[in-house]
Amino acid sequence: MTIQVEVVRMPHVNGSSRLFGGQLMAWIDSCAAVEARRHCKKRVVTANVDNLEFYQSAGLNEIVRLEARLTWTGRTSMEVRVDSFVEPLTSEERLINRAFLVFVALDEEGKPSPVPAFVPRTEEEKTEWAEAEERRQIRLERRLK
Repeated sequence: MTIQVEVVRMPHVNGSSRLFGGQLMAWIDSCAAVEARRHCKKRVVTANVDNLEFYQSAGLNEIVRLEARLTWTGRTSMEVRVDSFVEPLTSEERLINRAFLVFVALDEEGKPSPVPAFVPRTEEEKTEWAEAEERRQIRLERRLK
């Protein structure tokens, strides 16, 4: 798992002092890419942002913690789930976003390159793998239309 922590600062917020969705998306992409690179030990490129759900907002000076974990691998691609939490000073953390991103590993020439297989071991990992397979099928169906 890859964990990234950010503090919401003035350049990150809108006129209501709430975190821009696009800023959170950039942090998510960065955190997920690190997780994918760590798994395949190669350069990666974002191929798809499959699901991005905003549950709540984050405010100025709040701490945002992003947790990325691998959920699935194919021949050259990997799916990474990123959960984003706010760690407020006065209450319990809250989940503000969940995203699924697909990355493709690249060789030295920038061509897709095989990745090591991810073998789910726990029940949670097996469930996530099955759900990732369903998302992959939907992506393939959309791409062929």
